[in-house]
Amino acid sequence: MAVADRPAPRWNPLVIYGGVGLGKTHLLHAIGNRFLERNPGSGVMYFSSETFINDLINSIRYDRMGSFRSRYRQLDLLLVDDIQFIAGKEKTQEEFFHTFNSVHELHKQLVLTSSKMPRKIPDLDECLRSRFHGGLTVSINAPENDLRLAIVHQKAEYCGARFPENVKRYIAARPKAQCIRSLEGDVIRLNAYSCLDEKKIDLAYAREILERM
Repeated sequence: MAVADRPAPRWNPLVIYGGVGLGKTHLLHAIGNRFLERNPGSGVMYFSSETFINDLINSIRYDRMGSFRSRYRQLDLLLVDDIQFIAGKEKTQEEFFHTFNSVHELHKQLVLTSSKMPRKIPDLDECLRSRFHGGLTVSINAPENDLRLAIVHQKAEYCGARFPENVKRYIAARPKAQCIRSLEGDVIRLNAYSCLDEKKIDLAYAREILERM
């Protein structure tokens, strides 16, 4: 909220790291959407590191580096997903280093996500590593049981699924529930199978469906 409402230079860059399916991309979009609500017409770009890599390759191939640099360096908010994938790619890291510096020096906000803390990303250029740790680095941990159960309740209500309370607790306690994406998928899957099978959902049926997935 602070970054979206009062971007740069206080927490710049903001680096969010954590495992798969914990909501990092969701947070990037939430920051971008709120920033645009408060600053209509601003330059905001969301992209994955893979998009940046492919765009760079095509720009070099077709001699469009001027356009490439202009596109990424004249923004008010830069949202970059899965930055760890640029590690080990020398030319990409060099170009992103200059992009980062250009945006940062203009006191514009950068928000990055990663699967790991930047200092633990192998083959990441030391200059980039230093830049990434120059702002605020925060982790997203796997949700605790109460939060997982709340997510199950919310997703079931959204899907119009009527699960008994013991089924909801079972879904929230499954090992896969550490990943929010898998947790939501279990709710959707169980609801879909019960509709197809025309069966009422109870704990035995939930176990039959979900434990074979």
